[in-house]
Order: sequence, then structure tokens, then C-alpha cells
Amino acid sequence: MSEPGALRMRLALLGREVAKFGVVGGLGVLVNLAVFNLLRHTTELPMVRASLVATVVAIAFNYVGFRYFTYRDRDKSGRTKEMTLFLLFSIVGLVIENGVLYAATYGLGWNGSLASNFFKFFGIGLGTLFRFWSYRTWVFRALPAKEAVQTAESFLEQAEPVPSPRRAGRPQPDRV
Repeated sequence: MSEPGALRMRLALLGREVAKFGVVGGLGVLVNLAVFNLLRHTTELPMVRASLVATVVAIAFNYVGFRYFTYRDRDKSGRTKEMTLFLLFSIVGLVIENGVLYAATYGLGWNGSLASNFFKFFGIGLGTLFRFWSYRTWVFRALPAKEAVQTAESFLEQAEPVPSPRRAGRPQPDRV
């Protein structure tokens, strides 16, 4: 495969990965916002605590979606390590997401329903950028064998054809 063809293939694979991540993430956002608003309107939890609970519920939902849909073809051998890294990076995303809401609510005093949902959504967006990078880089790593096969295939496709050993050294008939 030519270099432009290989690049197109890699971009297509990345596009599918981003789309699958987006589907799971989009559903996770809906879960997050639904739980957040349900807790805000039916309990006496302070806003940021309600947001933290909603984020934890969404993290659990997203793990199942990422493991069994988005990254189902990735290495499954080290589940304990995978879950530990997933939780670690999810906690960093949780801090990013809820840090934005905390700053808007307690730093700027914007705690109305519309403002809290806006800053919750904005924080989710920032946290999602971090999560996408960290999950694909560290948590749901591609299988080494698959990478090796792709590298070998691209190497073989770039190599020039070698004459077969049967024909080497034998005179070839003239064709007119």
C-alpha cells in the first residue's frame, strides 16, 4: 500500500474510533446530565456533590461501553491494570469536569440552573478531550500482534517484487 493509502487507512480507522468513542461518550453525557439534574432537583445535595455522583455513575457506564463497544478489539489480557488506569484517568477527568463547575459556582457565583448545566457540559467537554487521549494511549492499547502485522504488511507492499528462484539464472524465451 502506498504512503497516501496507508495514511487514508489510518485516518479512516481513527475516524471510526472517534465515532465509537463519541457514541459511548454521548450516551455517557446524557447519563451524567440526567443523574446530575435528577439529584439537584430531588435531593438536598450541594451542586458539586451532585455533579460528582453523576460523574461516577457516568464513568461506570462509559467503562462498559468503551470495553465492549469502542475498544472491544483491543488487548484484554491485563484487566486489573486496565481498570486501574481507567479509574486513574477517569478521576483526572472528573477533577477537570467538576473543577470547571466548582469555579463557576463558588468562584464566580453562577449557580442558576442554566449556568450550572452550561458549566457542567463545558467541563465534560474538557474532561472528554483528556479522557480520549489517555484512554486510547494508556488504557485500551492496541494489540501488539495487530500492530506488527500492519507494519509487516506495509513493509511487504513497499518492497519490490523479487524474481522467483526457479526462474533465476534460466534463459527466458524471447517473446515477440
